[in-house]
Amino acid sequence: MIMKNILKKIVVYILTLESKLILKKYRPKIVAITGSVGKTGTKDVVHALFSKLYFAEKSPKSFNSEFGAPLAIIGCEQSGWNNPLSWLKIILGGLTLIILPNHYPKWLILEIGADRPGDIESIARWIPVDVAIFTRMGEVPVHVEFFDSPAAILKEKLFLLDALKPEGVVVFNYDDQIIKKEFENKRGFNKISYGFEKGADISASNYKIVYKKTTEKIPSGVNFKINFKGTSVPATIYGTIGKQQIYSTLAGVAAVLSQGGNPVVALGVLKDYNSQPGRMKILKGLKDTVIIDDSYNSSPIALLEALQTIESVTISGRKFVVLGDMMEIGKYSIEEHRKIGIRSAEVADFIFVVGVRAKYIAEGALEAGFSEEKIFNFDDARLAGKGLELKLAKGDLVLVKGSQSMRMERVVEEVMAEPLRKNELLVRQEEEWLAR
Repeated sequence: MIMKNILKKIVVYILTLESKLILKKYRPKIVAITGSVGKTGTKDVVHALFSKLYFAEKSPKSFNSEFGAPLAIIGCEQSGWNNPLSWLKIILGGLTLIILPNHYPKWLILEIGADRPGDIESIARWIPVDVAIFTRMGEVPVHVEFFDSPAAILKEKLFLLDALKPEGVVVFNYDDQIIKKEFENKRGFNKISYGFEKGADISASNYKIVYKKTTEKIPSGVNFKINFKGTSVPATIYGTIGKQQIYSTLAGVAAVLSQGGNPVVALGVLKDYNSQPGRMKILKGLKDTVIIDDSYNSSPIALLEALQTIESVTISGRKFVVLGDMMEIGKYSIEEHRKIGIRSAEVADFIFVVGVRAKYIAEGALEAGFSEEKIFNFDDARLAGKGLELKLAKGDLVLVKGSQSMRMERVVEEVMAEPLRKNELLVRQEEEWLAR
């Protein structure tokens, strides 16, 4: 274990050094995205919008750590995992970029995360940022288990400001009261706010779920308007539902505007935008059902938002929620899982829970008066999927969500109508994940 940690530090040092030299050589502009909810989705939409206007690349997947940021700058699609030869190949690829001429991107869209204290503070010392985007925090952010308090996480996120260039721009979520309070009266840099609330520089309105024109009510996407500088632009995103995708779009529009780009032109890509797996993605389920696959990860604020979305959907059948443990929230775990149970009781017809912590979701639902006969407990995601399949009927809607380690995509795999497309439609289908 000691040797493994030493080797890890050596690899991180080499990759970071290479990344510094690459940035010095090619001088790309950088959009850096942080927050506790919606970083990856925001990164994907920002990249889609920027790619319409500039030569832009993004960090693959959720590369956002001391390993992830350098890997994204070097341009790797995969981590080296536990394979020394793979890491050697990555290091040689970085050297090639430094030594030889290369058509390097003009913009990098990077996701910057904080698993533990010091993560962002360290990265901010060497990545120069042109646009810093702050998504949502929430009262109990993910990874709070490794910090003294939610305030300590916010402090870590704010270290990203140390990386901001003098002419840089901060883009922040106006609807998140913690973020809003932090930035609303801050001086010394340019800033643009976004959200649904009145007063945001770029706002969304007229949000509604779009349904397919069939005999059954099947959700297919969301409609909304984007308002900025006296202009109102209609937008539609297919394949996903919920406000988080809209927040991501607003952040992208703000970033485009901050660089003098035309967001109306950039928004043209949304009609063909393919929402990412595991992020409120709409999938066909067995027995003519609909799955809302939000299995990528989970946190209290994100799960409450997902439940709110499910509540607003009109369907002909019943509503199922299949919820796994929310990890890394430490001392808040029992209380937050119970809160989710209470809210689930208001939304769902059936509640399936997966994991030790998720049993407190069941407890919360029971406390709220939900029928014990409609609650099902499982220790394994795949078994939960098999149990779910037995209960489903035509017209039903299923929400699947849980933290990464709960592997809730296995639930979706059991009840999706197109399992042969799982590599395309589901998260965590790489060989390394499937071997776990």
